[in-house]
Amino acid sequence: MNYDVKNAALAPEGKLRIEWAEMEMPVLRRIRDRFAKETPLKGLRLAACLHVTTETANLAITLKAGGAEVALCASNPLSTQDDVAAALATEYGIPTFAIKGEDHDTYYRHIHAVLDTKPHLTMDDGADTVGVIHSDRKEIAAGIIGGTEETTTGVIRLRAMANDGALLYPIIAVNDANTKHLFDNRYGTGQSTVDGIIRATNRLLAGSRFVVAGYGWCGRGVALRAKGMGARVIICEVNPVRALEAVMDGFDVMPMEEAAAIGDHFCTLTGDMSVLRAEHFALMKDGAIIANSGHFNVEIDLSVLRDMAAATRKVRDFVEEFVMPDGRRLYVLGEGRLINLAAAEGHPASVMDMSFANQALCSEYMARHSGEMEPKVYGVPVEIDNRIAELKLSAMGIRIDTLTEVQEQYLRSWHMGT
Repeated sequence: MNYDVKNAALAPEGKLRIEWAEMEMPVLRRIRDRFAKETPLKGLRLAACLHVTTETANLAITLKAGGAEVALCASNPLSTQDDVAAALATEYGIPTFAIKGEDHDTYYRHIHAVLDTKPHLTMDDGADTVGVIHSDRKEIAAGIIGGTEETTTGVIRLRAMANDGALLYPIIAVNDANTKHLFDNRYGTGQSTVDGIIRATNRLLAGSRFVVAGYGWCGRGVALRAKGMGARVIICEVNPVRALEAVMDGFDVMPMEEAAAIGDHFCTLTGDMSVLRAEHFALMKDGAIIANSGHFNVEIDLSVLRDMAAATRKVRDFVEEFVMPDGRRLYVLGEGRLINLAAAEGHPASVMDMSFANQALCSEYMARHSGEMEPKVYGVPVEIDNRIAELKLSAMGIRIDTLTEVQEQYLRSWHMGT
């Protein structure tokens, strides 16, 4: 079988870790059981560009159970778990192209490898597959019936493409599902980002000033968890409503030019570029920790920092020291890439259970509605979102109330008044 992984001998360890994650993914497991019986994706080729983790492995296995021919590559050069990639390729028969630390050329060669399967469906975490199709592989676009997108950053890209009339096939924005961004982005990113920073540095958060750039759902999650660890959290925002919300949530809010001079830890989560740049590096104090948990490494202007530094060296795994001309030392984690996946294991399986349930069910939805959807970005159907929440509550043993017939009638009508 065609695959490219670091070491196939790592497969047994990866299989054990995939099985461990599955224990915390009951929603996806129930979907897999149904998919195995109904095979709603039978005959379809699916190209997935996702973080190759234990949770992603369970999604890929579920899609294969549904009848899809799945090919998987990494959506980030540092996010691959090599034992998982080996297990998928050799234990589960899923063509996988992913090596942790792969260089730029290898990264895109792997994307082209999954596109060589001429997919009917795409599944992205950052829209890189869609981007390559639209720039270099337009010849396969006509055979694609639809795709899904996992991240805020990817959805921003895709909406820009749709607005420009450039998008060639329909995409469902999985990120916009309530059962995705309210949980994955907030609780998953919050816990895993703090986990990655601590694993990389072993620095104490309690009492430190922790600067969070961006107060979207990911930023909210990181701020909440850093506060829970005893850090004094500062929020930097450009959106006045989100900034006001951060104030009401009890955080200090200020421009980055003020936060740069007093922060001990910095974490960017905006989806934009050059959030931390030359004027900020010039103000940071000795020992400042700089990390990113937005999708791409462009949030930190690393080329400028490298030019500013008098010397650089690797001081720990995933920690690079930049010595400034005045002797200050700044520390960048994980090459400025997703720190929760570079230095840790990414989101806990329990929260990815819902995100990947959305991916599986939205792929099924696109297969069933092939030819009915225009080339634009769609939201996740409400019935899918609600069904996933119901399945998750059921798996947790939690019951909720239901409306009476009279209550439903009252909510539908305007005649009853007050």
